Amino acid sequence: MAIGWLYDAPLVGLLVASLLALAHQIRQLLTFERALMSDRLDDAQLGDGIWSQLLSRVSYFRQRSRKYKRRHRLLLKEVRNSTNAMPDGGIVLNRDFEIVLSNQAAETMIGVRMPQDRGQRIDNILRDPVFVAYLKSANRAPAIELASPLSDEVWLSCRLVPFGAEQHLLLIRDVTETIRVNRMRRDFVANASHELRSPLTVISGYLDTLSDDPDMPNDWQRPLAQMRTQAERMNRVVAELLELSRLENPRSMRDEQDIDVGAVLAFARRGYAGEPGVPEIVIEAPLTARLHGVSAEIETVVSNLLANAIRHTPAEGRITLSWMSAADGGACLSVTDTGEGVPEEYIPRLTERFFRVDSGRSRDAGGVGLGLAIVKHALMRHDAQLDIKSTPGEGSRFSCNFPAARVIAAEPVPIDAKRGGH
Repeated sequence: MAIGWLYDAPLVGLLVASLLALAHQIRQLLTFERALMSDRLDDAQLGDGIWSQLLSRVSYFRQRSRKYKRRHRLLLKEVRNSTNAMPDGGIVLNRDFEIVLSNQAAETMIGVRMPQDRGQRIDNILRDPVFVAYLKSANRAPAIELASPLSDEVWLSCRLVPFGAEQHLLLIRDVTETIRVNRMRRDFVANASHELRSPLTVISGYLDTLSDDPDMPNDWQRPLAQMRTQAERMNRVVAELLELSRLENPRSMRDEQDIDVGAVLAFARRGYAGEPGVPEIVIEAPLTARLHGVSAEIETVVSNLLANAIRHTPAEGRITLSWMSAADGGACLSVTDTGEGVPEEYIPRLTERFFRVDSGRSRDAGGVGLGLAIVKHALMRHDAQLDIKSTPGEGSRFSCNFPAARVIAAEPVPIDAKRGGH
């Protein structure tokens, strides 16, 4: 500017000054860019101007970012080490069931190879039809059991749970030992029941003979009657144990057919016609209700649930046998009573062998505690689930939920409540 005024050309001086200032800013910008590219911000010479302040802020944020990245890497390493230390397998799947992450236990149990299998659909590794159907099911069971793809002698329990945003976590546990122990228990119970059957038959035969003997002293009649009652009870226990063992055996013979559900309900009700102390039994089911399965097993389910309801419902109460279609094409067979009900804390144990809510109650009055266990396993053989709702003092509802694949027809056409006679 001073040169411009000296030579009487102020505009020229202003232009020269502007060009010099612009050249300085361009030089600072180039220095700033080189510092960013070289990752050596502290060595840059930018003076005390705006570029120096900007470089200082960038250096601060870069250092903080590096600190966060180091912390993230350490945290990720700890998480990876923790998951690899877990004895159970864990696989993170995306919404399309493609593998995202996997721990070492899962790699050992089912042969997942990381990172080669990242992006692979899990059903390309676990090809068992039971697992494939489990993935596709809208109402998944809590867990399923299947053989490992690496060895038929290794059994795995698989459970799929929601994880993160539209992801799934597949939990895999080795249950080989548990299944082996359960198989030993079933075999022992079945063998012991078979061994008990013959002596019980002999004992019952002799007791019948002695009871019918006209020369038997009157003093022996009461003890003989008590022995016959206990022998009959033991025969029932053995028969139910054998039935339960058969239902638990996946290799037992099955003769499936289309079943008239209304006829099964009516047949179960007729068994109590005219008996004293039996509450009113009402049937609410469509005429066209059909179910595909083993007729004898479905009859066992209904008869056990009905017997249980009668046992816990007073004569002035009411029992309803119903069949209702579900929105997904399945159906629900339920037995509802107005009896004494069951406390909530006991409901999860009702299907255990020999479990009784009131352990001090007479076995003769309360049954042997195998009926609901038989119901549970019979339903499992029909891909169905037992759901129990109960309120003490109001009653209980036992619902058998069958999938659509088992339901033949279930039009909501009510029939007369007195169908089958009562």
